[in-house]
Amino acid sequence: MSLRPLYAAVALVLALWAAVFAAALPLPQWPMLPWRAGDMNIDQILLAFGLMPRMAVALLIGAMLGLAGGLMQAVLRNPLADPTTLGTSAGAQLAIIAASVFAPGLLAGGSLPIALAGAGVTTALVMMLGARRGFAPVTITIAGMLVGMLAAAIGTAITLAQGHYLLTLVIWNGGALTQNDWWVSARLLAIFLPALAAALLLARPLMLLSLGEAQAKSLGLGQTPLRFGTMLLAVMLAAIVAAEVGLVGFIGLAAPAAARALGARTLRQRLMLAPVAGAVLLALADALLLNAAALGLPSLPTGALTGLIGGPLLLWLLPRMRASVPQQAEDARASAPRAANPRKLLIALAILSAILGLCGLMLGQSQDGWGIPPIALWPNFLPIRATTLLAAASAGALLAGAGAILQRMTANPMAAPEVLGVTGGASLGYAAAVFLIAGPTPLHLAIGTTLGAALTLAALTAFALRADMAPARLLLAGLAIGAFASAVLAAIMASDDRRAWAILGWLAGSATHVTPVGATALAMLAALLLALLIAAQRWLDILPLGAEVSRALGLPLLPLRLGLIAAAGLATGAATIWVGPVSFVGLMAPHLARSLGLVRPLPFVIGSWLLGALLMAIAAFGARTVTYPYDLPLGLFATLIGAPWLFILLLRKA
Repeated sequence: MSLRPLYAAVALVLALWAAVFAAALPLPQWPMLPWRAGDMNIDQILLAFGLMPRMAVALLIGAMLGLAGGLMQAVLRNPLADPTTLGTSAGAQLAIIAASVFAPGLLAGGSLPIALAGAGVTTALVMMLGARRGFAPVTITIAGMLVGMLAAAIGTAITLAQGHYLLTLVIWNGGALTQNDWWVSARLLAIFLPALAAALLLARPLMLLSLGEAQAKSLGLGQTPLRFGTMLLAVMLAAIVAAEVGLVGFIGLAAPAAARALGARTLRQRLMLAPVAGAVLLALADALLLNAAALGLPSLPTGALTGLIGGPLLLWLLPRMRASVPQQAEDARASAPRAANPRKLLIALAILSAILGLCGLMLGQSQDGWGIPPIALWPNFLPIRATTLLAAASAGALLAGAGAILQRMTANPMAAPEVLGVTGGASLGYAAAVFLIAGPTPLHLAIGTTLGAALTLAALTAFALRADMAPARLLLAGLAIGAFASAVLAAIMASDDRRAWAILGWLAGSATHVTPVGATALAMLAALLLALLIAAQRWLDILPLGAEVSRALGLPLLPLRLGLIAAAGLATGAATIWVGPVSFVGLMAPHLARSLGLVRPLPFVIGSWLLGALLMAIAAFGARTVTYPYDLPLGLFATLIGAPWLFILLLRKA
């Protein structure tokens, strides 16, 4: 085991923190022990009770996350497991946000019980989903990241709906390590040391578990209590971190990977080295941000920087899992029943969409309750409602059409723009247009969003073809790209730039600001995509059979794939620019179409298109009426509609 890189990293961390301390106060002016605030000036107080405990907190938080990640990876035999990828941190974050906004009295006894409950619920859900698939590493990681996406989407919507909490919640969400005393450090140290001792006691039973379930059972190992106890310890560590400083992402993923890279062979060595690596990584990230802020760059929460390592690290780890996990075990394909008469079913869907669209146009809430507005008010109300419904339905059709393309291309029913990181890339394109162009017009924003989506999908495809990954691994690579995009956006949100607020409002998704011209353009694009899907039905029928069969039947694979990728990227970008990166519609609508028996390519794509429009129209109606007279984010309702179907899909055994 070579520790020279670790020693070099420790030296770098010490040098950077020494620079931070020296910039705050020259060494000759440092206060002498024992420190008493009454005997110090402001600069000395800031150093002794601000920066120094901040360094200690960074070290302890990093160590706790590194230990939590090491425990999760050991018990699940999954090198991709950590509190971020399993949704644990997102669950704790959502619970604290919800309690802060809706029931602040629950926080009177501290935020730890609330964080622990939220982390426990999301982790238990992921474990339940993973147990249905035999805890296959890639599958359980996909489940965890999707559950985390759901929790983060709901948390963002709650944050946006509560303007008076907005700034505090945004900064807290970024994982700020700012301190004003040593109490947090003392608390964390008192928790970490017993947790480390307990983890070392668990090392030997976990090593027996790694031999396989049959061997562990023959040796008399109680697997369920061991899994439960280990996960409980890891979840507790992650919840404590979330309660103290907010969301600090991917340290639990990077630290065990660093321990393995340093040559740690046994589980005990990894459990001892992972906390050290985590402490060094987080302290290094925090020191870099503080030195950057001293040079005049924007001051960001540390969690916003650590999130940037997650996507690249996941992409680096994915190809290295092939030797240990059979790809066939992670294939999510399953046969679906076929409808006896798809044409009648499609006609029924079209009629249902028209009826519900008419109801959404005419019905609503007023101060007198539910009803139809008076005829005299129709010229004022109906055009606004019609524009909103048309934009939402068109965006849903575009996302569903993109999802249908991706699912047929990858032969995997879990492929979707949201899952493959396409909406994340579109969001980055939107943010780039806002920051790089002075006074961007809707056309500039549309071009930036569309290019972001298309480039993300093209990069993902190139990576997948080069790495020769199975479909489930392709999904996880997409989630890694999405995680990277989310981290970049979180860093932007946590900055003090005014342009970030425009992006923050757009991220939740709202069709209320779409103009009639924009809604009409979106509807025309949706119609154009439907025509393309119908024309490409033969290609979409052959592509799931694989590259060799497709070539044997004369398909020009490269231009065909690039064309379909471009179509899916353009559709996603067009929908995203008008209504924001709404969640799970592109995943749920094709899945619903398949579950209704629309299996053949033509009924499948038409049914997906209709269902996407229907679902988004329902989401728009709910966002407008549930909290009258205020509109809620469209993305929240799309997420809440899509989440139950997503979990049903994950619960099905391959």
